[in-house]
Amino acid sequence: MKAYVFPGQGAQYVGMGKDVYDNNPMAKELFEKANEILGFRITDLMFEGTDEDLKQTKVTQPAIFLHSVILAKTLGNNFQPEMVAGHSLGEFSALVAAGALSFEDGLKLVFQRAMAMQKACEIKPSTMAAIVGLDDTTVEEVCNAIDDVVVPANYNCPGQLVISGTFEGIDKACELLKEKGAKRALKLPVGGAFHSPLMEPARTELAEAINNTKFSIPVCPIYQNVDAKPQTDPENIKTNLISQLTAPVRWTQTVQNMIANGGDHFTEIGPGKVLQGLIKKVDRKMATEGISQLQ
Repeated sequence: MKAYVFPGQGAQYVGMGKDVYDNNPMAKELFEKANEILGFRITDLMFEGTDEDLKQTKVTQPAIFLHSVILAKTLGNNFQPEMVAGHSLGEFSALVAAGALSFEDGLKLVFQRAMAMQKACEIKPSTMAAIVGLDDTTVEEVCNAIDDVVVPANYNCPGQLVISGTFEGIDKACELLKEKGAKRALKLPVGGAFHSPLMEPARTELAEAINNTKFSIPVCPIYQNVDAKPQTDPENIKTNLISQLTAPVRWTQTVQNMIANGGDHFTEIGPGKVLQGLIKKVDRKMATEGISQLQ
């Protein structure tokens, strides 16, 4: 079965999407529509901005979404997904690509999400750290034992779990996890503690926007971050999408479930190759490929 996956924040690079814009009239039209919806020329920042420009959450999230979704649309009839999933922000790209959300509504929600997350980060400065070389249970136990906000945020692949929390909580956790034998406990250059209780103000804000948006039945099941299970019911999809901001991304479990349900060829659509690497770490025999440029 053909599975399509969509990347999240961190995959951006200057120049992303320019070849698609220049060589496909439909893509150019969608990019220009996005500039209008957002109220600024995001294409200028994507194609000719700086790394710093692209790192701003309000730019990063819509930029990655646009690159992924517009690439999927340029595939036309060659895009025949039998299952989809997206990592964090990528879940919105997956929903639009699979027809559960319109392009315009998806972009508006992504931009609202980015702005809400930015605000939540300013309320309580916080961060994330990648823990490599320990099993999930050990990381969970250490997080639970710390008297501060620190939680598992991204179950990326076996032996790689990202934690999220206050600066103090993350520092304590990194120290303890190194003592437990972590190969690495590395703080990440991110704006805040995504997928943790510290995102509650953003979740509340986004919940209203999601509840007021029309969702349709997707053309195939979407495996959502919150429970790693296939969903097609619009109400369930909405509920999971709202929970996603404060709940962990269960990517390891998502890939395992997609494989168990017949997924045998994974295509990553959008910038970078991060998800292909993570899928190989779940099952190194799995066939993977990426589409990051116009085909």
